[in-house]
Amino acid sequence: QVQLVESGGGLVQAGGSLRLSCAASGRTGSSYAMGWFRQAPGKEREFVAAISWSGTGTYYTDSVKGRFTISRSNAKTTVYLQMTSLKPEDTAVYYCAVDRVGWRTSGAETAYEYWGQGTQVTVSS
Repeated sequence: QVQLVESGGGLVQAGGSLRLSCAASGRTGSSYAMGWFRQAPGKEREFVAAISWSGTGTYYTDSVKGRFTISRSNAKTTVYLQMTSLKPEDTAVYYCAVDRVGWRTSGAETAYEYWGQGTQVTVSS
């Protein structure tokens, strides 16, 4: 079993910043990529960002490029999503996920095997 625990969500004004964290534990395997997805009310879950096991590979959806930065801890077990210049349209539940193919930075939900419970991010205008 793999456990993913997200934290760092909250309410912020437009233009503000938040940093999300996701700690992975359990049987993750020797190397794994991680990603962030989000789901806004009434919408389907969408890809936000992904990072490879080494941390050298990253991939972002166009709408967050230049505003969000994904990174992971030296121990590789925690992934962060630094979000700046937040917009009301960034309001969503944010989920982290594990892809057991460590070199990959996929934007496809089907690539990810384990998911966290989500953390709410609300951006007020």
